[in-house]
Amino acid sequence: MAGMSPLFRRKAEPRARLVTLVRKPGCHLCDDAELVVDKVCGELGVSWERRDITEDRELHDRYWEQIPVVLIDGEQHTFWRVSEERLRRALTD
Repeated sequence: MAGMSPLFRRKAEPRARLVTLVRKPGCHLCDDAELVVDKVCGELGVSWERRDITEDRELHDRYWEQIPVVLIDGEQHTFWRVSEERLRRALTD
């Protein structure tokens, strides 16, 4: 649109997003979060990945007390308990 601010941008389509689940082995909250992430991303066609804080020192130092952590496009979305509705909204709004 002519005259539209350059700061105005459309959000990325869900399929263009990347969800990252930062977790550690043996974490029941991480297992619960993974079920939600897998379900929502599967339904929306969103790519997602698991990252293990025991294998990445930077993630460990940053998120140790918050895991599981969900990132969307590299930005922290939530931690501890993952809401299916909130994640779906964040990926579609």
